[in-house]
Amino acid sequence: MVRAALMVRDLDRASAFYRALGLTEVYYEGVLDGASSSAALHVPASVIVRCCILKRPDTANFGMIGLFEIANPPLDAMPAAMTLAPRLGEVVVVFYVDNIDHALARAKVAGASMTAAPTLFQMPHRSQREVLLRDPDGVLVNLIERDPDEQFRTVSVS
Repeated sequence: MVRAALMVRDLDRASAFYRALGLTEVYYEGVLDGASSSAALHVPASVIVRCCILKRPDTANFGMIGLFEIANPPLDAMPAAMTLAPRLGEVVVVFYVDNIDHALARAKVAGASMTAAPTLFQMPHRSQREVLLRDPDGVLVNLIERDPDEQFRTVSVS
């Protein structure tokens, strides 16, 4: 996967949230062409699309988050999630973090809309601390306490 693309209400707020989770390098930021955006996204030609694509610093160009704020007219919002429980068809954005307590604290300051306490998730091959939260737009986010560099390893877990 190259990146996840998230449609957001407030680009500045969403950007601050994902920067707090370690995506601090800007891959691209700007206003996209209205005609191209209209054709690609199946929205009216009058749209204004602000975009910010973030990634971890000094890493390859994959695992990025593309944040897109669409105005004139704005997008219809999805029904608000009332819990942390995932819904059928819902995507969960997953991050490895060095310290889950520090990452969760930064996420709360940056506008996490729902959080839980970290829990120990046990699998046959490992145990790790994890937590679910929702970003300012209600997107489900899973933080996993593991070395972020592990995402670059090429050996499968057994």
